Amino acid sequence: MRYSFIDWFSKSFASRGLINNALSQVKSSEANLKKVKAQMERTKTLFSQNKKDISYAKKIGLKNNFISRLELDTKKLRGIISSINSISKLKDPTDRILEQWKRPNGLKIKKVSVPIGVIGVIYESRPNVTSDVSCLCFKSGNSVILKGGSEAYFTNKILSNLFRRSLKFHKIDPNFVQFVDMRSRKVVDHMLSKMTKYIDIIIPRGGKSLVKKVQDTSKLPVIGHLEGLCHTYIDSSANLKMALKVVLNAKLRNTAICGATETILLNDKLIKKFSRLLITKLENNGCVVYTDNKIRKVYKGNSFLASEKDWMTEYLTSKISIKSVKNVIEAINHINKYGTQHTDAIICKNKKTSKIFLKNVKSSIAMHNTSTQFADGGEFGFGAEVGISTNNLPPRGPVGLGQLVSYKYEVFGSGQIRK
Repeated sequence: MRYSFIDWFSKSFASRGLINNALSQVKSSEANLKKVKAQMERTKTLFSQNKKDISYAKKIGLKNNFISRLELDTKKLRGIISSINSISKLKDPTDRILEQWKRPNGLKIKKVSVPIGVIGVIYESRPNVTSDVSCLCFKSGNSVILKGGSEAYFTNKILSNLFRRSLKFHKIDPNFVQFVDMRSRKVVDHMLSKMTKYIDIIIPRGGKSLVKKVQDTSKLPVIGHLEGLCHTYIDSSANLKMALKVVLNAKLRNTAICGATETILLNDKLIKKFSRLLITKLENNGCVVYTDNKIRKVYKGNSFLASEKDWMTEYLTSKISIKSVKNVIEAINHINKYGTQHTDAIICKNKKTSKIFLKNVKSSIAMHNTSTQFADGGEFGFGAEVGISTNNLPPRGPVGLGQLVSYKYEVFGSGQIRK
């Protein structure tokens, strides 16, 4: 059976850089995208392969939240299709003039975006990563080597093969998208230590242990983050109706993603009038709550006493910690001490307070009056992301199409020589 990612992948992605000549006649096509949607939605084989992975994941004792990430259903497949559609409409990020200027000696200098080269991606569980990463790397002119987790082997294999078939069908080298067809973890060690001549950058996407291993052992540059220990600070000036709506979403919309709020910082002035409602709503929605002594003196509910360990925990499940703070400065200090520079938010009306927060938290994403669950490349208008970077050096935050490029300087002269 032929899976028509063929039409989608090659005709929807016009990229330059490394593959400029090969793709010069490849153009985006809404008709082809519709055909892909129809054919993907009829694809039973994809679901049957995914069921093999689910069985294996249960057999090896994978946690339920990771199995939930792994499981592919009609809704998730539609999400993959939507992501494909979004990426196809984005502008080519390569060969763009980022800056240009003229020197007194007549030299004209341009700073131009170029592909990075070969990107190695090591990831766990999520089938959509195979699709998103392949799309983003290909359209940004990069080759990609995909090393998915053993728990998603069959799903990742069939998805990556669809990409390769589409490239081959359009006489483009299918090796622009490569899937490591082995479950062994030794392959990861080999990629990180023995392939420095062949891979330009590594992007790990998965749990803390995976990312830490990659960051600690890789001889290649790494883009990634260890954890998404996200905070929402509720200031004394906050609209409390808004605050309640936002924090419930920030924690409970999807507890298993790195953008889920794990700690709420509550201004001392709000403890008496807001802590009871906040804790009750969280508990009524199935969330286990850990609070400090100051809050517990006012209202305990069914909450547990928080320890310092809770301020350092990315729960990735229906658990949350709540800590009282005197003001925005104390909130910032807590975030910068215990956070992971991922995503942190403030709920407040006071513009001066929000500005202090946004400027001083070390987060790669700082938010005002909105849910931390928006920490996602798709929500940023990037179509999708290969991950979220908490590196101090760029790229930071969601790594989408525009972040998968480097740059070079093009210098134009008319015979000038240096004296």
